[in-house]
Amino acid sequence: MPTHRNWAGNIQYSARAYHRPTSVAELAALVAGSDRIRAVGSGHSFNPLGDTTGDLVTLAGLPADVRLDEERRTVDVPAAMRYGDLAGWLHERGYGLANLASLPHISVAGAIATGTHGSGERNGNLATAVAALELVTATGELRTVHRDSDDFAAMVVSLGALGIVTRVTLDVLPTFDLRQYVHLDLPRPALDEALGSAYSVSVFTDWRSTRGTQVWRKQLADAPAPPAGWLGTTAADRPCHPVPGMPTANCTEQLGVPGPWHERLPHFRLGFTPSSGDELQSEYHLPRADAADALAALDEVAHLIAPVLQISELRTIAADDLWLSPQYHRDSLAIHFTWIADTARVLPVVAEVEQALAPFAPRPHWGKVFTTAPETIAATYPRWPDFATLLHHMDPTAKFHTPTLNPLFPR
Repeated sequence: MPTHRNWAGNIQYSARAYHRPTSVAELAALVAGSDRIRAVGSGHSFNPLGDTTGDLVTLAGLPADVRLDEERRTVDVPAAMRYGDLAGWLHERGYGLANLASLPHISVAGAIATGTHGSGERNGNLATAVAALELVTATGELRTVHRDSDDFAAMVVSLGALGIVTRVTLDVLPTFDLRQYVHLDLPRPALDEALGSAYSVSVFTDWRSTRGTQVWRKQLADAPAPPAGWLGTTAADRPCHPVPGMPTANCTEQLGVPGPWHERLPHFRLGFTPSSGDELQSEYHLPRADAADALAALDEVAHLIAPVLQISELRTIAADDLWLSPQYHRDSLAIHFTWIADTARVLPVVAEVEQALAPFAPRPHWGKVFTTAPETIAATYPRWPDFATLLHHMDPTAKFHTPTLNPLFPR
């Protein structure tokens, strides 16, 4: 195992043993013989969702072959593969993915299991591209679940609770080019128009005023360039980093230079440290229609947010039908917080943020820091009872449970 901590360093894994199987058969035997087991990917969760007191498994040793099906327009990939590596492989062959997260460093299986997303009014989260999953269940059985299978909508964003995913089949499309423009100082009244203005849009703010500090617009390469003074902003005349003071060389190319989708959709380059590298993160997903009211509610606690914040990001994601997806049946606004790396100072502010957003039924990002009560989270997901029933059927001894899952789905 490369590390016994998560990427941020705030979680020390408590596993009794660490494993690196080199075949699916070896993994299946490990799962069948263990009373507690989890797979760990890139470690980009900021809570103990991937932790266990039993056996921790990395899938990096499994066969790494990638299989492109041009007729079906799908690609079958190993679960541990990073999106950045897959993206380059696909682009070389003339294909792409509809969406990517801001970090290309994350593993495919981990990202889809937690409902991780990019941005764009018409873009679903990364899990909506899944056409099939191969996973090892609690009994050690290898099972393949296709999009037309029963319970498929429950098994994609599954928090790793239903088994260890070994391979993922994703929809692909022809490769495409984008241009990235950064605009400064967005007035709050223009936010809604800004978020819908390009293929993928992120608005950053420091909560020291109601204005957006930066808008990152990733538009199709053949779309017209934004006019001077777009929505009352100033065009950036040099590369920017979302976090003030961080090196801009870490970020994907800007200033309207055209480039392939996988070199523009993420904010950060694969070969560099993403974000600030020394941080905690939280994120809440709420109905897009409530954006203005939700942001006004956060204005009331902005004086608490700003002192422990590095940067905040606003994005939109399209609705889907995946049971535990934060976008289940609602077009969503994601309000993201990159905090300083000080848990004691950050957690009380997280609680204040959650209280301010409570009227809007926010759904926390599964892989980030949150303090929302389990029953409150459950109430925002209409299919929660159905998932709990399926979970008990597939894993009756809670073999795949973790410190994060235990209170959410108690046994």
